[in-house]
Amino acid sequence: MKKKVNIAILIGRAGSKGLPGKNTKKILGRHTVEYPLLAAKKSKLIKHIFISTDCEKIKKIAKKYNVIDLERPNYLATSSALGEDVFQYAYFEAKKYLNNLDLKINTITLLFANAATINSTLINKGINLLNKSIYFDSAVTTSVYNMWSPVRARVKNKKNCLMPFLPLKVISNPNFNCDRDSQGQMYFADMSASVVRPRCLENMKNGLPPQKWMGRKIASIDSENGCDIDYEWQIPSVEFWLKKNGFKIKSR
Repeated sequence: MKKKVNIAILIGRAGSKGLPGKNTKKILGRHTVEYPLLAAKKSKLIKHIFISTDCEKIKKIAKKYNVIDLERPNYLATSSALGEDVFQYAYFEAKKYLNNLDLKINTITLLFANAATINSTLINKGINLLNKSIYFDSAVTTSVYNMWSPVRARVKNKKNCLMPFLPLKVISNPNFNCDRDSQGQMYFADMSASVVRPRCLENMKNGLPPQKWMGRKIASIDSENGCDIDYEWQIPSVEFWLKKNGFKIKSR
């Protein structure tokens, strides 16, 4: 019988339209991508770390973390490529690699190069949760952002008039009002980490949108203030998270 191992897969591409260089931007003296790599490396539960990238700078940074570089095809290195397809492709490549070592995958921790609000404690919580309960397909980091409840969201119509995002019959619920907490706790998958079972990636079409790699029965790894960086204004927030979780400015 093959030995089961937990692995991590990190993805990140070279081009970024929203915030150029976000994956390798320096935050507290470290490149953004180093934080998820550090988290995976410090987790004693993860046996192998794989990366999928077309970015030579990410590859160079990742070398010191003893990662296994998976070749990323050109069609998955475009701005239109979906993260779910990149994760799935990388998973099958990692599976082939481990088969040659007579190893079988137990869980996969999925990481983004631009998601720095992660540490080994959160990853270990997710892996342990799946090991303890066969009920869940995955465990993902979540942060509570009541101010961004879909009940409060608006869209513009063709006349540039703001309209409710949700149907009126939904937001007309007497329990909902302008108080940001009136809808209860709003848990957002903050993209810092998704710990998933192999079946989530092998049968991804069955997963719940929009992040189908999470499967259907998704457990929460409670975090706070987590996010993946897409805009400049998020960086001070990420610095706050890192400092609160024990990271200090890395000196040269």
